[in-house]
Amino acid sequence: MSNLWFRLRAVNLAVLFLFAMIVGALSAAAQEAISVGVVLPITGREGKPGTYQKEGIDLAIKQINDAGGVMVKDKGKKLKIKEVFYDDGSDSGKSASLTERAMSSDGVTAVIGGYSTALGEAESVMPDRYQTPWITPGAGATSIFSRGYQYTFGTLSPVALIGTTTGEFLGSLVDAGKLKKGLKVAIVVENTDHGVDYVNGFKGWMDKHPGYFNVVLNEKFELGGTDFSGILQKVKSAKADIFLSDAHLQDYITMERQYLQAGLHHQMVSYGARGPEADARKALGSGTDYIFAGIWWSSKLPYPQVKKFVEDYKNFTGHDVDSWYAATSYEAMRALAKAIEDAGTLNKAKIRDALKALDMKNSLLPGQELKFSSDGQAKYPFVITQNKPGDKVDIVFPKDAATGPAVAPIPAK
Repeated sequence: MSNLWFRLRAVNLAVLFLFAMIVGALSAAAQEAISVGVVLPITGREGKPGTYQKEGIDLAIKQINDAGGVMVKDKGKKLKIKEVFYDDGSDSGKSASLTERAMSSDGVTAVIGGYSTALGEAESVMPDRYQTPWITPGAGATSIFSRGYQYTFGTLSPVALIGTTTGEFLGSLVDAGKLKKGLKVAIVVENTDHGVDYVNGFKGWMDKHPGYFNVVLNEKFELGGTDFSGILQKVKSAKADIFLSDAHLQDYITMERQYLQAGLHHQMVSYGARGPEADARKALGSGTDYIFAGIWWSSKLPYPQVKKFVEDYKNFTGHDVDSWYAATSYEAMRALAKAIEDAGTLNKAKIRDALKALDMKNSLLPGQELKFSSDGQAKYPFVITQNKPGDKVDIVFPKDAATGPAVAPIPAK
C-alpha cells in the first residue's frame, strides 16, 4: 500500500512538473509577443466609427501575425502582435485613464487610439508622460500636434485641410461655370478645435482667392445635440447659397434630418468629413443625395492596394468598408509594425525615432505614401466625394482621382 502511495505521489509530482513547464513555456511565449494597446470607442455616441477603426486594426494585426509577425532584429526573430483592447465608451475622461493604464500597468510597447478630436486630445497627454509611442487614427485637430509632444503621431491629415480642400473644390466649380462667383456661404460647425480648424482652412482659402465667396453666417453648435432648429433658422434667415457644416456622424444625421424637415435647400451642401457613411444613407435615404464631403480616404481610390484592402476587409468583417475610418487605423497599425521593424528593437524611444523617420510607400492613403511631419501629424491630400442617387458615391475632386463628375448646383426637389 505504501509503495502504491509513493508511486501515485511520484506520478502526481511528474504531472505537476510537466504542467509547470507548459505554463512557463506559454508564459515565455506570451512575454515574447509585442503588446500594443488599443483604446477606442465601440459603445457610446462614437461607437460606430470606433468599431470600424478597431476592425481596421484587427485586420492589420491578423495579416501581420499570419505572415509570422514583426521582425525584431535584437531578438533575432519575428514576434507576433498581442492586442490589449479597451473600450472608452466615447468618454474622454475614461479614454485618458485607459490609455494611462495601458502604458503604465500593462506595459505596452505602443498605443493606437483616440477616435475623434475630443477623445484624442484626452489621450494625447499620456504618451510623453510614459514615453510610449501613441498613434491616433481618428483625431486630426492641429491642437493635438502643436504642443511639442515627442511620442504623439497621427494618421489623419490636419482638419484645416478639409476646409482648404472644400474651398478649392467649390472654387473649381466656379471656374468651370457650374457655380457663380460671389455666392453667399453659411457655415455651422461643432464647437471644438475640429470645427475651428475647418473654418480656418476654408477662410484661409477665401483670403487667397478674394471675390469667390462671401461668408454671411458663422455659427457653432455643441456636440451631441438633438435640436438644431434654432441654428437652422439662422441659416434660413442668412439667405445663403451654400451650406457648410463640420459635424460628427450622429450630429450630421440629426442636423440633416431637421434641415430636410425645415424645407431648406442650397446650391451645395457639406458636413465636412461626413457624407457617404452607410448609416446616414440608411437613416435619411435620398435626403443625403448630392451632399459632398472632404475625406481622408475613399474605397474608390484607383490604387490596386485599395482594391485588395476593400476585399480583405469584407472577407474579414462580413461587411463593406464604410467611409475612411478603417483605412486610417489599418495604416496606423502597419506604420507601427514597420517602425518596430526599422528600429530593430522594442525600445520605445527608438521606435519613436523610427516613426519620425517613417516613409511608408504603397500606402492606402491619397498619394500612396504615409510619413509623419515634424509635429507628428501625417500630411497628405484630401479627396472630395459626392453622394449620388441610388446609393452611389463618386470621387469628384481632384480630377486625377475622380470617378465621376460633380453635380452642381444641387437639383431642386
